Amino acid sequence: MRVLIADDHDLLRDTLILFLEGEGGMETASAGTFQEACAQIEKDEHFDLVLLDYNMPGMNGLDGLRKAMALKDGQRVALISGEATRQIAETALEAGAAGFVPKSLPAKSLVNAVKFMAMGEQYAPIDFMTAVEDEPTNALAQKLTPRELQVLKGLTEGKSNKEIARDLDITEPTIKLHVKTLYRKVGAANRTQAAMIAREAGLF
Repeated sequence: MRVLIADDHDLLRDTLILFLEGEGGMETASAGTFQEACAQIEKDEHFDLVLLDYNMPGMNGLDGLRKAMALKDGQRVALISGEATRQIAETALEAGAAGFVPKSLPAKSLVNAVKFMAMGEQYAPIDFMTAVEDEPTNALAQKLTPRELQVLKGLTEGKSNKEIARDLDITEPTIKLHVKTLYRKVGAANRTQAAMIAREAGLF
């Protein structure tokens, strides 16, 4: 069983490789960027599974997933992420991904998930996919749509419009529109002010 692990976090990648190879019967290859992962797929004979980090350099969110799946005559590709939302996971699975693996999974479960997907099954953890998303009861949150809240969270994390667009898998012009609307709704003049207002309101 051959698995390609593409993640820009060296520690996580090396730990996962260690666990997988410790299982016996598992052979791994690794990459730190999306371009490296594609090059490995192109030059290698066969991978039973390609595991891509949703936020690594060059990935561009779900675009990277679709590109990797189309390489050669089709690849079994799964996403691994510490930040992706349930909506992103659902879209990935609908697009034909082999699975979605949160980085919060215990190591043993992660290894089992990789083996399961490499054998041809589709995987997503039930508790992650069925978790009830917190309903905002905050007065400021009530003024905003769920998407505007996600954008505002990105602003409080100091992310650019481009980064927020990638995280939410929507276009940059759409993010700009959301930013403009939420400025008006929260009474902010700029990104810093919007982030401060959100923090002071105890939103994030």
